[in-house]
Amino acid sequence: MSLSSRASRPAGFLAVLGLTLALLPTPGMAQTTASTAPTAARADQLPLLAPWGGPHGGVPAFDKIKVADFKPALETAMAENLAEINAIASNPAAPTFENTIVAMERSGRTLDRVQAAYGVWSSTLNDKAFGAVETEMAPKLAAFSDQITQNAALFKRIEAVYNSPATKKLTAEQQRLVEVDYKQFVRSGAKLGPTAKAQLSQINQQLAGLFTNFSQNVLADEADSVLVLKTDKDLGGLPASLRESAKATAGTRKIAAAGVITNTRSSIDPFLTYSDQRQLREKAWRMFTNRGDNGGKHDNNAIITQILQLRAERAKLLGYPTHAHLRLDNTMAKTPEAAMQLMEQVWKPAVARVHEEVADMLALAQKEGAPAGFKIEPWDYRYYAEKVRKARYDLDQNEVKQYLQLDKMREGMFWVAGELFNFAFVPVTDVPVYHPDVKVWQVNDKTTGKQIGLWYFDPYARPGKNSGAWMNAYRNQERMDGKPVTTIVSNNSNFVKGKEGEPVLISWTDATTLFHEFGHALHGLSSNVTYPTLSGTNVVRDYVEFPSQLLENWLPTPEVLNRFALHYQTGKPIPAALVERINKASTFNQGFETVEFLASALVDMKLHLAGAQKIDPDKFERETLAQLGMPHEIVMRHRTPQFSHVFSSDGYSAGYYSYLWSVVLAADAFSAFTEAGGPYDKAVAARLRQHVFTVGNTVDPAAGYRAFRGRDPKIDALMKHRGFPLAAAKPAGKPTPAKAPATKPKSATPAKRS
Repeated sequence: MSLSSRASRPAGFLAVLGLTLALLPTPGMAQTTASTAPTAARADQLPLLAPWGGPHGGVPAFDKIKVADFKPALETAMAENLAEINAIASNPAAPTFENTIVAMERSGRTLDRVQAAYGVWSSTLNDKAFGAVETEMAPKLAAFSDQITQNAALFKRIEAVYNSPATKKLTAEQQRLVEVDYKQFVRSGAKLGPTAKAQLSQINQQLAGLFTNFSQNVLADEADSVLVLKTDKDLGGLPASLRESAKATAGTRKIAAAGVITNTRSSIDPFLTYSDQRQLREKAWRMFTNRGDNGGKHDNNAIITQILQLRAERAKLLGYPTHAHLRLDNTMAKTPEAAMQLMEQVWKPAVARVHEEVADMLALAQKEGAPAGFKIEPWDYRYYAEKVRKARYDLDQNEVKQYLQLDKMREGMFWVAGELFNFAFVPVTDVPVYHPDVKVWQVNDKTTGKQIGLWYFDPYARPGKNSGAWMNAYRNQERMDGKPVTTIVSNNSNFVKGKEGEPVLISWTDATTLFHEFGHALHGLSSNVTYPTLSGTNVVRDYVEFPSQLLENWLPTPEVLNRFALHYQTGKPIPAALVERINKASTFNQGFETVEFLASALVDMKLHLAGAQKIDPDKFERETLAQLGMPHEIVMRHRTPQFSHVFSSDGYSAGYYSYLWSVVLAADAFSAFTEAGGPYDKAVAARLRQHVFTVGNTVDPAAGYRAFRGRDPKIDALMKHRGFPLAAAKPAGKPTPAKAPATKPKSATPAKRS
């Protein structure tokens, strides 16, 4: 799951270092009702430029947006932002926190609003017309960013404030903001000479174009390729809900067939789990696994080679050995070596578990009459794993699915938010949305009734929408000028619609993902800081997934299941015996889950530790996995040619490991609840809100975690949760993540886990 929003001002920060998360290149940020006169004058001509009006402190005017308006709106807003920045840089008064750092915080409001909408269209409504705009504007946005971070006069003022004795008298949050801005500019090349700055800007522009091309290629392969199920036999083994959705998709796509499976994870994974047609499973698996790797105009291999070389060149220019060292300099892990150490701790026990899982599946297949020499192939893994699950634990995921209605799971999330965060969610219909599927809720404090923010939910797959699930922020919380600004966040999923009027049933994995993304939303909604740069999910990459990973733990609690896991026909709660079987099977298939993720994370890191060598992505992937001892029955969760986390922006590049790093924190943090009064312990929840969810990037994340937990995190809870032996997990040195450097936050909105 991933995030998607801008982490700081000015707009140029993120384009340089790729701090927007995967799949949402330029989401929006905080906004006030203030506006420059020129912007107000242009409002009727270009609605994208107008201040947000209406209720809830203003909302995006999604109903007035036209794709043709994006280019002129972006160009106008960038020009306005540059004028604001130049005014700050040329201010004749001596640099101070107020006239430099705070002035930067106030700048770029018009551009923030335009980019909020631009990010929505990029990730959820990306058609041919918008793709053309995106292709043209991506390099221009990158060049604009560099004009800010390479503004020598501006950086001189920032540096003066950073070094001023007066800064030590500021509040802790203000000092943090100064440090964040200064280090961000340095890491963006502010100290380079003119020639090197020009070279850096050229690299950033080239990368921006390549990121856009990569994303559009993946999107094209997902949109253009489908698996047509011609006859009823082709539907063999599929549960009724999947049959109905396949039939509905065939109708929507106007394909005369028994059903259609689209080329997205939300369709492919259940098909691979239940289809008894092995040849069709293989066909579906290859279609999905080879996205971006089919040759022709949508092949991403050459693009990846260029991206890697440009990243290596940029890292060297900025004084880092590799792109991995550049990216991890501003994380909790701090170095690639620390991240690799954690991954290697978990890799061997996970691979050992895979071999056990494969042996169990092979034994079952042979018992069912598989021919001599039969092998479990990647397109068989989910199918036979489900059979083993059912045989060993009497647990059929399709049986569980009958109790997991999407709307009820959403209500369950709201209830958890009420118990842990004192939030109440009230549906509203007084705001425009960009698609009829999108629904909106006002979020209030249950005690005071005070509005906290808005939550938008876009749950269903459609053409032009990125696959997977993510969170993003249209507006960040702040209270910089005395008038509090509430946040606007969204969660985005890709569930498949069934018959009109019938509940959408989701898998246990999908429900877990739903809670995960909602954790990102709660992180944004809980924010209680002064400055938008430090707000909400704008924290370092390997910390941002911690709150979302943590919230997954509340799905299986009896309080949620008994209230909200209700049978879609009878309305009866999920039986206690079935819950017990779910709990007993909780460590089942963890070898597969861990290895497919870690393979992607390890390949990502090794690609970016390779430096300037010219890489053939397919060959590098094959050889690296062979060296790691990758089981042949599994492929990477995200193969390199479709690895959008890493190649659609710099967001998770050399950073996909962060999911594992964060889950160490999450497993350890949930233990604080279980060691106390249970998952809903009020005192522990209060500490969690105080030290993790409300503080944004105003404190060092490692210090914030210690304030919550009373100590550094340990890996033991993770290994126990996954059923791996603890002995194999003991590192040679400290068993805890390295201390986080007090540097630039990362943009957290796509929190994307896909």
